[in-house]
Amino acid sequence: MKFAVSLTMERFSPDVPMERVKSNLLQLARIADEGGFEALWTAEHHTLECTISPNPFQTLVWLAQHTDRIRLGTSTLVAPYWNPIRLAGESALCDHLTNGRLEFGIARGSYQYEFDRMAGGMPQQEGVAYMKEIVPAVKKLWSGDYAHEGQYWNFPVTAAVPKPLQQPHPPIWVAARDPGTFDWAVANGASILSTPLSAPAAEIQVLSDKFRKAVADHPEVPRPRFMMQRRTCVYDRPDGWELAVKHSMDYGRAFENLMQNIGAVHNGFPEAVPYEAVKGKDNYNPENIRKNLMFGTPDEAIEKLLAYEAAGVDQYCLGLTFNLPFELQKRTLELFITEIMPFFAARENEQKRVAVGR
Repeated sequence: MKFAVSLTMERFSPDVPMERVKSNLLQLARIADEGGFEALWTAEHHTLECTISPNPFQTLVWLAQHTDRIRLGTSTLVAPYWNPIRLAGESALCDHLTNGRLEFGIARGSYQYEFDRMAGGMPQQEGVAYMKEIVPAVKKLWSGDYAHEGQYWNFPVTAAVPKPLQQPHPPIWVAARDPGTFDWAVANGASILSTPLSAPAAEIQVLSDKFRKAVADHPEVPRPRFMMQRRTCVYDRPDGWELAVKHSMDYGRAFENLMQNIGAVHNGFPEAVPYEAVKGKDNYNPENIRKNLMFGTPDEAIEKLLAYEAAGVDQYCLGLTFNLPFELQKRTLELFITEIMPFFAARENEQKRVAVGR
């Protein structure tokens, strides 16, 4: 199992200068690159200070100038916000400007708050149909002249410029939780981005079973990769969970606002939904948050990560963007690099040694 990190610029107060926000992201990216993380993923979001990424390709090109090896991925582009020609061209240019390190991740989109502003108020659930139309169109544009007649986009014969550096194209990843999206993604040769959100550990196997079924149902397609992401915080002292849980709960209340459109957003800062509005929900129980999310000392995190490895996860992604204090974000990466990743690298080497000896 390999490791990745999900990072975006984030600001939860107008008192925090953008220069510090940029600097924090760059420091974390450099630590992840030097420490051997496989990939860095960054999101697409609009109008929100808590996730500052109106065009993730710009962020990735900037980070590429300051890193050497780490793969750079979009987690995720929001399909309904794009035109296929523009998406094919911008992603291919990003692939060149990152020296072939682009990982192309796409989704239907999540926040209804954004859809009301970026997609004419359409229900965000309808975004999946846009994704299923745009991904095949972009793949064809990457390969050469192409004309498209679809439900959402129509254009005459055209070429996307430039063509990607990686051939036939950058790796494609699709965000999925429902079985239909798993099946469609695998059938189209895409790898899977998924998350158990705040659900108990059993959800890891539920998602894995969906992936395994999609792979089994499409033997004609080479097995894609399977990434899973959770909010992550690793700390030195056993009582470190208290601060991590507090920030997760506060961030979750802002997330509820955006997902359900049940709160105000002032100048780009979402108002956290009152605890009363989420009272009784299991995912706001501090002990459940501590247990379900990737919170713990290195030994506790390793124990949790073994469940992901057993479920067939190829890449575990640290979700670090939930207003966690910067020093704790840094310490989480450092502990992964020095205490956790070597444990899994040793396991992989031992498995290879055993396989060779058979």
